[in-house]
Amino acid sequence: MDWLESLILGIVQGLTEYLPVSSSGHLTIGANFFGLSGEENLAFTITVHVATVLSTCVILWKEIVWLFKDLFKFQWNEGTKYVVNILISMIPVAIVGLLFKDKVEAIFGSGLLVVGICLLVTASLLAFSYWAKPRQRENISPWHAFIIGIAQAIAVLPGLSRSGSTIATGLLLGNSKQKMAQFSFLMVIPPILGEALLDVKDMAEQGVSQAMGGLSATSLIIGFLAAFISGCFACKWMINIVKKGKLIWFALYCAIVGILAIVLPLF
Repeated sequence: MDWLESLILGIVQGLTEYLPVSSSGHLTIGANFFGLSGEENLAFTITVHVATVLSTCVILWKEIVWLFKDLFKFQWNEGTKYVVNILISMIPVAIVGLLFKDKVEAIFGSGLLVVGICLLVTASLLAFSYWAKPRQRENISPWHAFIIGIAQAIAVLPGLSRSGSTIATGLLLGNSKQKMAQFSFLMVIPPILGEALLDVKDMAEQGVSQAMGGLSATSLIIGFLAAFISGCFACKWMINIVKKGKLIWFALYCAIVGILAIVLPLF
């Protein structure tokens, strides 16, 4: 992977991690387009995912500081309730990550057909959440947090948007648009960091040089910076988009890209 490829894929990751169009699906499409190997793509994916987590921390730093302040008061308050909901939402994805990690990684190497189908599912979810008009509730309940966590766990499949699945599920359950965007971006921080630590452990066992494939340090740095900067932009933009309820345009985009991912390899 040269510096230009890492720049393009880093920007793609940063934008699509927050926009409801599936970062994993777009990285898989990009990897196929550039002819990247699985090992090289995995090392790069770890790097850009960590970059997008940091961009979340930058954009939502006030909310994160509030959560830690309330948490360390060691009493039952709004921040503590929020942290508990995040922990509850992590249960499904932790089960998938610990028990089915190898099977999920095998799916990532199964080609663009799965990506295309999952993008169509993402499009359907976004469309349903746009047209459905459930009664709005201001606070996310623990039960809703668990259901949203299930949506996040299923969204490990390439082409199923994590942000799209969690936000759409939360909106269909009747949760506030603004609260759902914020919760969706905060709840992903622990799983991504946990997955990155597991992958780093696997890379260390394989040997760094083998796990890196053909990646250079320059490509990793450029990819990291591109994902971080574009992630900051996309995170802030997406929160405003969800508030305005404009998810239908992303449903149309996912449907088009999904159809292309299925059809183009046939030619």
